[in-house]
Amino acid sequence: MLETVFLIVFAMIGLSLLLNLWRLVVGPSVPDRILALDTMYINTIALIILYGMSMGTGLYFEAALLIAMLGFVSTVAVCKYLLRGDIIE
Repeated sequence: MLETVFLIVFAMIGLSLLLNLWRLVVGPSVPDRILALDTMYINTIALIILYGMSMGTGLYFEAALLIAMLGFVSTVAVCKYLLRGDIIE
């Protein structure tokens, strides 16, 4: 039963990643594309954590934490670049 739930959730997260990719490519404005990229980070983290749960190991949780930190820093850097035109003052 649990394997079926894992497959359904994998499919849902995969669909959400495809929809985010669509918004990233087609997005009408740059802020929409940045938001889609940030959402893709979050969905990727969810996918990695779900894979770690299905495999029963804790190694993937550390990888998800690393991706979360990099995703946050990169989103802040891109937003600062769009607002000021320079990342480091």
